[in-house]
Amino acid sequence: MNNQEVYKRARKRAEAKVKFYRHLTIYIAVNILLIIINVSTSTEYLWFIWPLMGWGLAVVLHALRVFAFPSESGVTERMIEKEMEREAAKQQ
Repeated sequence: MNNQEVYKRARKRAEAKVKFYRHLTIYIAVNILLIIINVSTSTEYLWFIWPLMGWGLAVVLHALRVFAFPSESGVTERMIEKEMEREAAKQQ
């Protein structure tokens, strides 16, 4: 693997992390706003909990994809490399 490929992979991972942090920031900001709206208009029914939990699940899944299972494409890339090696071996 050459430096250009390493750079591309590192850049892709960094971009994924930036997208996650942007998602998390927007989630926090919007949900703070929803909590303020809910509490200032009616404390009888706290409806803000539903978007908080629903969107929160999406944020957790996004975090898992970025940090716990970072590279579905890495598996694909390795499969492509193996296939390319097989094809090169056939041609020899």
